[in-house]
Amino acid sequence: MDLEHDERPWGSYTVLSDAVDHKVKQIVVHPGKRLSYQRHYKRAEHWFVVRGVGTVTLDGVETSVGPGSTVDVPREAAHRMANTGVGELLFVEVQHGEYFGEDDIVRIEDDFGR
Repeated sequence: MDLEHDERPWGSYTVLSDAVDHKVKQIVVHPGKRLSYQRHYKRAEHWFVVRGVGTVTLDGVETSVGPGSTVDVPREAAHRMANTGVGELLFVEVQHGEYFGEDDIVRIEDDFGR
């Protein structure tokens, strides 16, 4: 089975499961990089940090995370993950809601001009 994989300027993601009612991604963030500050209208997310250290921003509040940390991202909450460590940060993202397409990303701020 070929898994959907995409390289991004901040790292990469691999889709582990894609179903009608959920999607699961493994996300790798390179040292010193961060995802865009964004929100979704049709899904919520749950993150589990597997490896590395970083900072999560959730509706303007920053929280440090490391292996074993979990983050619940409610629908419409502004959020981002930043890698503040020297190695790769790996987390698993479980999306749940009514739609999981990349076009449900509303970018508020982005380091890569997207």
